[in-house]
Amino acid sequence: MQAARGTSLSDDTDRPAVPSTPRRLRLRLLLAAVFAVLYAVDVVSKVLAVEHLTGRPDVEVVGDLLVLHLVRNPGAAFSTGTEYTVVLSCIAAGAAVVVLWLARRVGNVVWAVALGVLLAGIVGNLTDRLLRSPGPLRGHVIDMFMLPNWPVFNVADICINVAAGLILLQAFRGVRIDGSRDGDDA
Repeated sequence: MQAARGTSLSDDTDRPAVPSTPRRLRLRLLLAAVFAVLYAVDVVSKVLAVEHLTGRPDVEVVGDLLVLHLVRNPGAAFSTGTEYTVVLSCIAAGAAVVVLWLARRVGNVVWAVALGVLLAGIVGNLTDRLLRSPGPLRGHVIDMFMLPNWPVFNVADICINVAAGLILLQAFRGVRIDGSRDGDDA
């Protein structure tokens, strides 16, 4: 069929592989499914933490190694920037828009998973900032997992870190977001 349009088959091997529309659709659906599942896990875990840990002592899950400890965090990681909650909310909203914009180009399974996981983490914490007390854009993020010598965190924080690892893996492997590899242009 390619030859009928005046293009030889050897020309196709010189071009970077661009996923077909059905493949891109499947990858976008994978991204959306990963996002939906992890976002739901984050929201449900926070609801349960508030319901079962408010006003109660810490719960040792694995001795002192993993403890459930409810914290309402107005800041970023390590409770930094507590006075910049509105700015952090705006940055998170911008980051979610960037991830959605990048999702249009996804052409690789690992990238689809990474972006879905990242979006779940960003939107999970942004939801707290928008809907929780003390008010929109100033809401405190619910954290509940405590490890020794580490700040208290939540499922959304785990998602953000896992996504960072997957993105770094793809960068080291030389796989671009569209599925092409470094050196495909040569």
